Amino acid sequence: MKTRNLLTAAALGALSVVTLAETASAQNLFAPAAKVNDSVVTNYELRQRITFLRLLRQPGDIEAEALKGLVDDRLRAEASTRAGITVSDTQIEAGMEEFASRAQLSREQFLAAIAQEGVAEETFRDFVSSGIAWRELIGGRYAPRVQITEAEIDRALALASGSGGVRVLLSEIIIPAPPEAIDQARAEALRISRSVSSQAGFAAQARAVSASQSRGRGGRIDWLPIGNLPPAIRSQILALSPGDITAPIEVPNAIALFMLRAVEETDAAETEVVSVEYARYFIPGGRTEAALNQAAKVINTVDSCDDLYGVNLGQDASRLQRDTLAIADVPDDIALEVARLDDNEISTNLTVQTEAGPQLTVLMLCGRVNAIVEDTSREEVRGQLRQQRLGSYADSLLAELRADATITYE
Repeated sequence: MKTRNLLTAAALGALSVVTLAETASAQNLFAPAAKVNDSVVTNYELRQRITFLRLLRQPGDIEAEALKGLVDDRLRAEASTRAGITVSDTQIEAGMEEFASRAQLSREQFLAAIAQEGVAEETFRDFVSSGIAWRELIGGRYAPRVQITEAEIDRALALASGSGGVRVLLSEIIIPAPPEAIDQARAEALRISRSVSSQAGFAAQARAVSASQSRGRGGRIDWLPIGNLPPAIRSQILALSPGDITAPIEVPNAIALFMLRAVEETDAAETEVVSVEYARYFIPGGRTEAALNQAAKVINTVDSCDDLYGVNLGQDASRLQRDTLAIADVPDDIALEVARLDDNEISTNLTVQTEAGPQLTVLMLCGRVNAIVEDTSREEVRGQLRQQRLGSYADSLLAELRADATITYE
């Protein structure tokens, strides 16, 4: 009897330990990963969003993008609620159906596919609902302001047809934004975008705060073919008139602002870039004098990306990386540099942080692949430009919401 009692007590003790562990795990799942004003983003939501983005093959830092997306969703939801916007079940189901159709699946098939990977229907539903409410808010607030001129349509058609080209003259401000200083950088970028209204004012801010090598020129950079720019930035630039400034654009470890100084149509045929091939050779030391001197020697030695293999001969193979990526998948900091380069030209503006310390990046453009031109009607172009303009307004509003919010990360 005593033995049986001891076994029973031991079993109950073990069960208690398991139950406590499971309870602690469950409590940790619903602990906050971030707080956005009066709202909470839980660890469970974060894990769900990470898994969902992986299933969608989202490029970049999935964990960081998932948390940023959830925080932004909270900000969008607050703004939509203040505006009195509600989304019906019918709208959500239609939105889920449309999203699933992009993968050539029905809503039920899509839900079954993500469920197999542990993503709950509510995660997908919340993702779609947030997007619908935000689009209604942006459309209701800004659509009356969006007027697309015939000249803008002519310019866009010239770019798409390849019969002519469009190039832009920009100024830039690149504000350093390491993870520990991202909120301050966002606030600084928003302050500049709200307060600066002239080229002289933008140039003064560039000299004061920009980390780009163009800061000595007041942020001014040379003419760029618009098709060279990454899509997210191109859409903002196309929505500007000369003298306008983009909303803050977040790139790895920095926030960028651009002012459009001029736009010009050219006779040279030009099409949209769909992919780029580039090579990176890493030099230890970051932006030290020794590393910059070594980079200068590399630049004087090579004429093409293939020559970099000779430079790296006998060294760690990881010091040289060569990639061919769709333009939408190129990290924004690299895409911005590549946009300024012709084939076989080199930039040394970037550094990367590794376990061994900072590395100076010798970035060389190997080549570009342009889109196949298709016939597009003027009304289709008008609709595309309208969406780009609304997207620019949406980015600006979200940047303001971030700057005004109280956001803490656990």
